[in-house]
Amino acid sequence: MKSLVTTLVLLVTLTTTGFGQPESNLRLTDIFSMEYVSDPQISPDGSKIIYVRNFKDIMTDKNLSNLWIINFDGTHNRPLTTGNHNDFYPRWSHDGSKIIFKSNMEDNKTKLYMLWLDTKEKVALTNTPQVPGQVAWSYDDRFLAFTMFVPQKHESIIKMPAKPEGAKWNTPPTYIDNIQYRRDGRGYLKHGHRQLFVLSIDGGTPRQLTDSNVDHGAPVWSKDNHYLYFSANFHADEELEPLDSEIHRISVADGSSKTLTKRYGPDNGPVLSPDGRKIAYTGFDDRHQGYQITNLYVMNTDGSNVKLLSKKFDRDIRNITWNQNGKALYFQYDDKGKTKLAAISLTGKVTVIADDLGGLSLGRPYNAASFSSSTNGRFAYTLGGTGHPADLGVAGSNGKRRLTALNDDLFSFRRRGEVKELWWESSYDKRQIQGWLVTPPGFDPGKKYPFILEIHGGPFASYGAVYSAEIQAYAAAGYVVLYANPRGSTGYGQAFGNLIHHDYPNHDYDDLMSGVDAVIKRGFIDERNLFVTGGSGGGVLTAWIVGKTDRFRAAVVAKPVINWTSFVLYADGVQFFARYWFGKKPWEDPENYRRRSPLTYVGNVTTPTMLLTGEEDYRTPIAESEQFYAALKLEGVETALVRIPGAAHGIANRPSNLVAKLASVLAWFEKYKVTN
Repeated sequence: MKSLVTTLVLLVTLTTTGFGQPESNLRLTDIFSMEYVSDPQISPDGSKIIYVRNFKDIMTDKNLSNLWIINFDGTHNRPLTTGNHNDFYPRWSHDGSKIIFKSNMEDNKTKLYMLWLDTKEKVALTNTPQVPGQVAWSYDDRFLAFTMFVPQKHESIIKMPAKPEGAKWNTPPTYIDNIQYRRDGRGYLKHGHRQLFVLSIDGGTPRQLTDSNVDHGAPVWSKDNHYLYFSANFHADEELEPLDSEIHRISVADGSSKTLTKRYGPDNGPVLSPDGRKIAYTGFDDRHQGYQITNLYVMNTDGSNVKLLSKKFDRDIRNITWNQNGKALYFQYDDKGKTKLAAISLTGKVTVIADDLGGLSLGRPYNAASFSSSTNGRFAYTLGGTGHPADLGVAGSNGKRRLTALNDDLFSFRRRGEVKELWWESSYDKRQIQGWLVTPPGFDPGKKYPFILEIHGGPFASYGAVYSAEIQAYAAAGYVVLYANPRGSTGYGQAFGNLIHHDYPNHDYDDLMSGVDAVIKRGFIDERNLFVTGGSGGGVLTAWIVGKTDRFRAAVVAKPVINWTSFVLYADGVQFFARYWFGKKPWEDPENYRRRSPLTYVGNVTTPTMLLTGEEDYRTPIAESEQFYAALKLEGVETALVRIPGAAHGIANRPSNLVAKLASVLAWFEKYKVTN
């Protein structure tokens, strides 16, 4: 077997030669050349679309973005902004004459800008220490409302004595007394909360409208511009009940407020009807289940006459907006690996408009998408597919159409693996499980190929028929890859999602092993070279798999949970995991925590296993990986620990981190691959 160092050197070399495959296969560094569309915003009259065009800079290792504008018919596609910075979050005024957006174009400080569409003049509206969050135009287009973090002073009870003049002491100790003191992707939190602000489009100083000890959700203007609607959790026990938010109304003039909902559970994302008389919002009755369907509700603006519209619709509803006459709402949802755009009437009838949304998860094949609608029944959305990251799609009375092909230049000389959907029967209970099989470029079914099982995280999430740079990298290296949605995945209804309630991981193992068997039966898999990897929840399952079977040649466990007791007390979200995923605290039910922890079965592991995690991961902290690494070392199992510097749970916060992850996984598998 080759040494790991030798293999890493080999893989770095292969980034210039195509993983040892024909020159036309994708290379690791091609990730820096991949672009995608996000946040498409159609104009109120449906004539134009502004979208975010995302790209990367290989020299500075940054994810960057500019704004582009295009006509609904696909003509006059051109940039609104240019440069190696981040321009994002475009939002049209109601009259369609201007937009606001966010950018760090001037001094690397993100500000809120306004741009006039006729002259392309732009001006920074804010120069605040904090970045405005979610922004809404008033109906007269004269004001903006937005959320923004407001720091709060936090006194430490620790009073250090005065140090002698000239003495160089260490930084004073950090005093923490909040249950939520750090957050993945943000690090250790500053004291303060997101408050509501109002700002004239003429600029000036934003006026702070709220000053409370909770975070406020996105504001929505009333039709007369006198009120804002928003979600927030003002309950006395909000620190231990983080999901129990309500919809509120606040007066812009004097700050007086009224709570409109009263249900135990989240009430979020209020959206005002065109006539200003109704509010639609999402939420559910909280039953402390691991997975609970997000429903759609409508009520009068005074909080009366609440109606559940989606009672018979067994899918999560997201990104709601009213249609032009107020008789229906548009929304997106995931269904069996596809993200769909649909309309739901006020009687609950659902009509699908488009079923090819997606493409926002460049790394792994997660279902992720967005859309916007005009006042005349037109739509702009991120169009996904297995052959490309998100492009711009539109839909209307004349059907659907793809307007961009951002990666056709790259893919004109780089071959991709072919992706095919497949279903199989779980060995546990004969339940049907969905997955996707990816074969290498130039695939020959008469040959034998090494195989990778790649497992999604969540666990309440879903993979789908969308492009994945990670999966394509494995295929380019000559592997057949299976990715799947075992029980617990979303997009198959509440019952399927809750098959793992208080029992994860367990029988999703049977679902995955049955999928491996189904692929092997096709006759082109080299059974000596079976490999497995997954991240987050997929890391949990990968660690579980090597403790249950020795059929895999090697494994890479990425950002896992190894010990549920340490995880629920150490992850960001300590209020959530024990209560919703276990029902009891670790000291109340230690056997359940032990039974479900991969660490419990480490004595069974013989598979060479790599651990890989970001050093700043606060969702599944690197201490989880370190525990398993130490345990494997003590058991004499071949193992390695890979730490990604500066990376949080979403490892690919920099393009090179994604490259590093892929190089590490492929190096480990190459090290243990049987070649004769």
